[in-house]
Amino acid sequence: MARNIINIEGVSKAFDIRPLLVDVSLGVSEGERIGIVGRNGGGKSTLLKVLAGVEPPDQGRVTRANWARLGMLAQVDTAEAGATVRDVVVGSKKTHEWASDSGVREIFAGLFGGYNSELLDRPFGSLSGGEKRRVGIAKLLIEPLDIILLDEPTNHLDVEGVAWLSEHIRKRRELAVVVITHDRWFLDEVSDTMWEVVDGKVEAYDGGYSAFVLSKAERSRQQAAEDARKNNLIRKELAWLRRGAPARTSKPKFRVDAANQLIASEPAPRNKAELLNFAANRLGNSVYEIHHARLAIGETTLIDSLNWNIGPGDRIGIVGVNGSGKTTLMRTLAGQYRFAAGKIQTGVTVKAAFLSQHLQELDPSWRVLEAVEKVALHVELGGGREISASQLCERLGFDYEGQQRMVRDLSGGEKRRLQLTRLLMDSPNVLLLDEPTNDFDVETLTALEDLLDTYAGVLIVISHDRYFLERVCDRFVGLLGDQALRDLPRGVDQYLELRSTMIEQSMRTAPKKTISDAAQVRLIKKEIAKLEKQIEKVQSEEKNLLSEQEAASFDHQKLIEIAEKLETIQSLRQKFEDEWLELSGKINE
Repeated sequence: MARNIINIEGVSKAFDIRPLLVDVSLGVSEGERIGIVGRNGGGKSTLLKVLAGVEPPDQGRVTRANWARLGMLAQVDTAEAGATVRDVVVGSKKTHEWASDSGVREIFAGLFGGYNSELLDRPFGSLSGGEKRRVGIAKLLIEPLDIILLDEPTNHLDVEGVAWLSEHIRKRRELAVVVITHDRWFLDEVSDTMWEVVDGKVEAYDGGYSAFVLSKAERSRQQAAEDARKNNLIRKELAWLRRGAPARTSKPKFRVDAANQLIASEPAPRNKAELLNFAANRLGNSVYEIHHARLAIGETTLIDSLNWNIGPGDRIGIVGVNGSGKTTLMRTLAGQYRFAAGKIQTGVTVKAAFLSQHLQELDPSWRVLEAVEKVALHVELGGGREISASQLCERLGFDYEGQQRMVRDLSGGEKRRLQLTRLLMDSPNVLLLDEPTNDFDVETLTALEDLLDTYAGVLIVISHDRYFLERVCDRFVGLLGDQALRDLPRGVDQYLELRSTMIEQSMRTAPKKTISDAAQVRLIKKEIAKLEKQIEKVQSEEKNLLSEQEAASFDHQKLIEIAEKLETIQSLRQKFEDEWLELSGKINE
């Protein structure tokens, strides 16, 4: 029987006068996998901090098993000033100790593509957001923990990184995991239970995100007072699940055939024929025609000999490795960048709008509704339908009070929502979205998907959010880092398979060890054995010096002498360990 790790009883927590948790009771046991969803600012992170002991409850009791080892990944990745990647991930562990562990090497390979002194010695403060997130995840996965609490672990991770993390967590069945994320594909892969934080309460659902949608739909059908707009969004989610996720419905306790009947009764989320007809009227027969084009940055070619036609009504998802040219290609379609060679022909009626990863400057003195109405008062959806600026704001999560807020008071996610709202109000017929889902909660993502279901134009999306990509796009193309743009008829699964095949092929085509190579390996192993003896020796000297340092705590002059010797011996140990790491890497190649 699984032991209980954390238990909370009658917990309440408020900030200022706003209650986030009200009389909440729940628990986490060994090996449990729990996903948490809810509106931004609704109490998800607060719940996680209460579980971790970072935030004390205002009322109620929190108990944790004394034997349980707990680790937490917060939304913001931080480290002590001057800390290196080595300091954060492995701390004071000796290099040959952790690097000889195959499980640790697998984590480094999965998150960083390998390990070397150059990576480990990089200052943590110099890393990008995605690199910091990977470092934080690596630290948690390497430590011998019983439970990990993850707050948005997939932020800044690409599709491959998310896929690797989900597979790794699935294999670690002894590890309890509680995760907050807006990545619904990840939730489906790793969660056995869902917690929804809403109005201070926590509602539990069996299964992953897809099962949560089905269970919530079942509950909503039994509650006549359920809000009509939310019902409609749930139906859209059901219509999406109808397209390809019936296998995911096996986890909920209610009958599988009843769940499948729920899904089958829903219409498709989009009327493709109607949207295509309206798109053709707005755009004509041609949108972008690209012939023999070369996309480059300086002397570096990203895509060579590109031939690509984009027609009215196309909804295309772009996936690819970092640095392969996804954003540069998007900027070129938006007219912000030019191909180095070849030709691009843009339709005369094309009106493109580009949502970049970076927030455009907004006047902080504007109110939200004012910022949107400065673009337009109404936007046409197609088929004679239109909505007002206020209605569009509401659909993207700005209620009446939210529309009156000042821009300067908005969070980063809210500003991104406002940027997207302004973009849509300009009635573009080509929408280019680069990572549009950053900082959005699940409800806002669902509302955005619902809105895009009615968008009658060309939609091209770059996103690490696999669920969102598969939900709003009908076609996929991939950039695998080989200067080619590939069609992916089977979508993201095909992209991951191609990437795996490419890595395997590169390993197979690497030069094989000859007889002389074997002799070289023997020499390297001898050097490694020699280094291990040297490491043991300096470790012993270091230990003795530390003992001397403790004994001489009142002798100032001797402490100075010992500190100088200690600094020398520690530098020597580090040198030997770096050499050991480099030689071990050659053996493993």
